[in-house]
Amino acid sequence: MQEYEELKRLIEEADSDIKKAEGGNKAAGTRVRKQMQQIKQAAQTVRNKILEIRVVE
Repeated sequence: MQEYEELKRLIEEADSDIKKAEGGNKAAGTRVRKQMQQIKQAAQTVRNKILEIRVVE
C-alpha cells in the first residue's frame, strides 16, 4: 500500500531530528513537531484507506 510506505518514509526521516532534539537542539525540536504533524496526517490517510478496503470486501 503506497500510503503506508509514505508513512514509513516520514517516520524514518524524523529519526535523526528526534535524536538531535533529545540532545537539546531547539531547531531540531521544531522540525520534529512539524514532521509529527505530517506523520499524523499520513496515519489518518492509511486509516481511511484501510476502511475503504474493508467496505469493498
